[in-house]
Amino acid sequence: MKRFIRISAGLLAFAMLGVLPGCRTDNSSGTENSHYKSEDDVSVSDADVEDPADLDGETIYWLGYYDLNPTNNNDRSVALTLFEDQFHGKVEWVQCTSEDKFDVLTNRILAGDPVDMFAYEWDALPNGVCKDQYQPLDDYIDLQDELWDDIRYAIDMYEYNGKHYVVPYTVSDPLLITYSRRMCSENGLDDPYELYQKGKWDWDVFLDMMQTFVANGENRYGICGWFGQAMVQSTGKTFVSFDGRQFTSNLADPDIEAAENLLSEIHSLNLFDTAWYNHFPESGNVLFYAMSDWALGASNAKNPDADLMAVPFPKSPDTKDYCLSGNFAAKMLVKNSDKGKAVGTYILCERLAATQEQYRADTKQKKLIVEKSASGVTLSYLTEEQYDAIESYKQDTETVFDFGYGMGSAMDSVGDYTYETRGIMNNLTDALLTYPEEADSWAVLRDHWSAALDDVIQSFNDALA
Repeated sequence: MKRFIRISAGLLAFAMLGVLPGCRTDNSSGTENSHYKSEDDVSVSDADVEDPADLDGETIYWLGYYDLNPTNNNDRSVALTLFEDQFHGKVEWVQCTSEDKFDVLTNRILAGDPVDMFAYEWDALPNGVCKDQYQPLDDYIDLQDELWDDIRYAIDMYEYNGKHYVVPYTVSDPLLITYSRRMCSENGLDDPYELYQKGKWDWDVFLDMMQTFVANGENRYGICGWFGQAMVQSTGKTFVSFDGRQFTSNLADPDIEAAENLLSEIHSLNLFDTAWYNHFPESGNVLFYAMSDWALGASNAKNPDADLMAVPFPKSPDTKDYCLSGNFAAKMLVKNSDKGKAVGTYILCERLAATQEQYRADTKQKKLIVEKSASGVTLSYLTEEQYDAIESYKQDTETVFDFGYGMGSAMDSVGDYTYETRGIMNNLTDALLTYPEEADSWAVLRDHWSAALDDVIQSFNDALA
């Protein structure tokens, strides 16, 4: 059985830029050159949906910091094309920012202003459901249809008090390690992708490669980027688990301890570059770049001769399988909305786009379109090899989900970015890298936050009682 993982909010820069791995900016709306295209560059296959329900022009009010409609001369997504052309629905954007989205959601619900659909965010479950911000989707999606079979385990995992508020339709935003094949070759290092294919891409090889690279030059680092979370989750273990009845802390797990000790070793060897990069560094002084796949296109554009590739995080030498850090793509039905049928239909369109062969091919062609500026400068692109590899990771790599990131700001918040005010999960994720003066070992870090974690977990268990 596959299991899925969420990536924590661990760096202030992500929060300020609004580019958290689970909060990607696809179809982002900019005011400059924003317009609806009269015709897509890549059309969606003509295959009809079986017995489509006609929404007769019903409009969903979508609250988000990006528009689902095409802007900046982008193509319509496959899902939106199906929703509009097959089911005859419409989506109207209610604009907010990544910083104020939850405030806007709360205010619109209280004021009775129209809002029907909201992106699945880490805070949605259990915190958002406990705050009565969302409605269950059970009455609007046939979850027994075989269309959902290969993701049913995730749907069931999200079941809360016997209802399904979150219905994931695919995996999104995998957290990967991007590297340059050219740089590896120049430093006498093996290709991590080839090692991954052979099952030899593990922590020991990873650490040895970084040390070799750093020793081969001056002012070098082994890795930078969004790192600690996925390193811990490469064990397949979570800080918080949920069995359908109660939440449980796993801070005493020995596999988590092993991963945390590796983070301490990486810090002690000065292999981690704390500088922030929005793409693979052009300087050539960092071997590995840890980031979600949204950064790969820009990394290609900034490093056209580097021969970039991306792989999942390495596995523990003591385990057989790899674990992928990623997010679920899902949409929430907002409290008091009377558009449940339309929202459920839109989610169905997303599922069709993610699973049906003809639509998957259309999606691939859209993703391979080179993004250029108005003056013709290449801004972002993926190679077909990169795209196919990422899709295979999402489908085939074992993954894990941590409910701790859905337990409110006490658990997942950068606060004013001090060790004592950050979220508990944020510190558990990367304090050994970013706050070593406060927590110089996993034992110290674990003991400092264990009681606070137990208190938060107990509060949500009480809500379930």
